[in-house]
This record gives sequence, C-alpha cells and structure tokens, in this order.
Amino acid sequence: MRIGRAAGVTDTGRRRLRNEDAFICEPPLFAVADGMGGARAGEIAAGLAAAALEEAGAETRGAEGVAELIAEANRRIWERSVADPRTAGMGTTVTAALVDAAAATVAIGHVGDSRAYLYRDGELEQLTTDHSLVAELVQSGMLTPEEAERHPQRSAITRALGTEETVDVESFTVAAEPGDVFLLCSDGLSGMVADTDVAAVLGQSQDDLERTADALIAAANARGGDDNVTVVLFEIVADAVDPGRTDGEATLTGVPTPVEAPQPTETVEVEEAETEDAPSSARRRFGAGPGGRVAALLLIVAVLGLGLLALYWAFTR
Repeated sequence: MRIGRAAGVTDTGRRRLRNEDAFICEPPLFAVADGMGGARAGEIAAGLAAAALEEAGAETRGAEGVAELIAEANRRIWERSVADPRTAGMGTTVTAALVDAAAATVAIGHVGDSRAYLYRDGELEQLTTDHSLVAELVQSGMLTPEEAERHPQRSAITRALGTEETVDVESFTVAAEPGDVFLLCSDGLSGMVADTDVAAVLGQSQDDLERTADALIAAANARGGDDNVTVVLFEIVADAVDPGRTDGEATLTGVPTPVEAPQPTETVEVEEAETEDAPSSARRRFGAGPGGRVAALLLIVAVLGLGLLALYWAFTR
C-alpha cells in the first residue's frame, strides 16, 4: 500500500475578508486547522498549529504519536497567547492524519469540529466526532441530527487548541485499503454541504483529486460560503506502480509533493513577527480565494461611493 494522489485547497468564502484556516498536505502527513480569535489571532493560532505538526511529522508514528504532536501544538499556542496580550484567547481546531504505508493504517488526531471522512466503495463515513455543543446534545438525545443542522449554536465548539494549558486529544487508527480516499475539512465545508452531497462530488470526480477539492470548495460557496473553507484529500493505492502514474503522485519514500499546486491556494512563509515560536522553514498554506476578493472589492467600492457623496454634499451646500 502507498499514498497516491493528494490535494489541498483553501478559500476565504463569500462572507469573510480574511482566511484563518491553515492546512498541511505533505505526505505522509495531512492536516486542517481552523483558527479562532480576535484581530488576526485565529490566523496565528492555525499557523502555529500547522508549523508544529509539520516540524515533527516525519518522525511520528501511530495515533499516540499524532496525539503528542497535537499536544505540542497546543503548548506553543498557549505559551504565545500568554506572552502576547494581542493574541490572548486565540485557539484553533485541528484534524490530522498520518499514513503508515507499511502497516496499512491511517492515524487520526482530532480536536474541535474540523472533520475527517473516509470515502470507500461509494460510501462516505465520518470518522471524527465533533467536539461541539450540538454534537453533545445529539449524543445525549436532546437534539436530532436534523435539528442540529439548524441549531443557532451549531458552530460553538467545546474543545480547541491553545485555549487552555493542556488539551484532551482524541486519536485513533483506521485500517486503510487500496481505493480509499480520505477527506479532511474545516466546518466551512461540513457546515454548508451535506454529507450526501460531498459523497456525490467525490463519486463524480474521484479520478482527479485537485478537481474534486475545487468542486467541494465551489459547492460550499454556492450554498452561501459563510465561513473559510479548507479541503485536503488523499488516496490510498496498491503497491504496484501504475505505468501511467505521474511524478506528482506521492509515495511514502521520497514523498514528492504534487507537481501542480491547486490554483486557489497560495503558499506563504509564516510571518516571523507573528510566529516566532515556529521554525523559519515552516510554511502555512492559505489562500484568499475568489470569495474574499469579491467581498473586499465590494467594501472598497462602498467606501469610495460614500466619499464621493460627501464631496458632492460639501460642494452643493
């Protein structure tokens, strides 16, 4: 077994001016982080989490190792928020997946409401359980899943990285099979697109994971794009090398990254002034996306319009 194609895409969405999501798509490690906090604190928290995971990811093994990585990310975010009042109270979700090709397993570590899914034989299965208020109400029988989808507090999470000195990380291992496609996403996707529709998109374009990721982003934006949305996909294939395989398909040894990065995504160095705890080689991946650009342009047009009206009023008095 080996890792086949992989793709990661993030977009600001239709309602937000800034993207506070971050992701890692570096086989054998994959992750999604959804930051929260005032000013740019959520963006910093997600970047610190991604940097901490990426820094030690290659040396990590198993669910326990992934949990330790996430605990270390929590420590870095907490210490930064204590040291810098501007980032006090910041936090982030994280869902990480680490592939062990030799053992034919995928270790999952999880805090918050970013999700991991498994698409196998045409069926989509949610692997993680949201650490959220509505998820707890559903588990206790106080809400139905249908009521939870419309609940006004559906975005309230009960667990996050960086908000406390320690964090309870949920981790487990999934047996992988050739043909499996794993999906990691922020709630900008799961909160906007039903699982049945996600499965339909995966079934229609599974042969091209970059196109699939773009289609999922587009589906979230078509339904309103209320939040930043991030999608990471990777597939598991048999050991036999496909003669038609491109160099962009990653194996566990060598782990080349995809030749063509997804178009909506930018790769930017973490700003040193904001992530001094992160190594200079760490990178955070994010993109403003078309949604954010449209909102920003509308804001600029509105400001210019008000300025022109004020000038007109001044000269006609």
